[in-house]
Amino acid sequence: MRKRYSKCLTLMIGLASAMPALAADLPAAMPDDNLNAVLWDQTSVEAQANALGAYALARLRLDQALADKNWTAAPVEQTGNFQDFPPAIILDVDDTVLNTSAYQARNITAGTSFTPDSWTQYVNAQQDKPIPGAVEFTQYAASKGVKVFYVTNRTVDEEKPTLEEMKRFGFPMGDNVDTFLSAKEQPDWGSAKGTRRAFIAKDYRILLMFGDNFGDFTDDYKGTVEERQKAFEANAAHFGHDWIAIANPTYGSFESAPYKGDYKLPPEKQRQLKQDALKPWDGK
Repeated sequence: MRKRYSKCLTLMIGLASAMPALAADLPAAMPDDNLNAVLWDQTSVEAQANALGAYALARLRLDQALADKNWTAAPVEQTGNFQDFPPAIILDVDDTVLNTSAYQARNITAGTSFTPDSWTQYVNAQQDKPIPGAVEFTQYAASKGVKVFYVTNRTVDEEKPTLEEMKRFGFPMGDNVDTFLSAKEQPDWGSAKGTRRAFIAKDYRILLMFGDNFGDFTDDYKGTVEERQKAFEANAAHFGHDWIAIANPTYGSFESAPYKGDYKLPPEKQRQLKQDALKPWDGK
């Protein structure tokens, strides 16, 4: 018995001594690059200040737009004699009027990433918070007789819980007009939003547009970093005037631009290409 115990003890000691070497051979878990961005989005006073400032500016711009019959925020989609159309504004939903940082935080703490199924589960749970200033501004716009449209890439299946949540927060709805235009609600309403902007522009003068992603303003949002910069420069005069951007460092088309939206690339390759897109100080 003592010999058998001695052999078992020797084996256990040997395994224990080998564990550090075995652990060293295991790949270290890749840190989540979204940690600081989500921390900023969810906890910082700076994020709140940015949103409040954007919506305060929007009030001033809205009053200016209402006084100028030739004002439109959709020069591509707004054609013909639109001057006497009733006024409208267009807002994206996710991280423009609703803060979805709880979903991003869940992925960080659970070591998971975005999937359509988990996103739909999150939407159904109705865990969003209003972006600071968004409810008050949209209510102000509605009080001025402005129709408030929400153009979102949430799906038709996700519309019901989203509307329930937004109504609970006090966002104005369209009464007898469908003002919540979700992705795939009509055959040509894809992830690009130009067709939905054009749909609104047929009957309304679009005064302002709001978003956290370049694609909330123009369909020229895809491409390389350089191509996106060129498209931005062509539209720069709109920002702060009739296009109001809400800061969102947690996700968006900016993140996939360095790897040209090729989501088939392994995560480590995507990460390397993002790092290669940086312009670091040379230390001199």
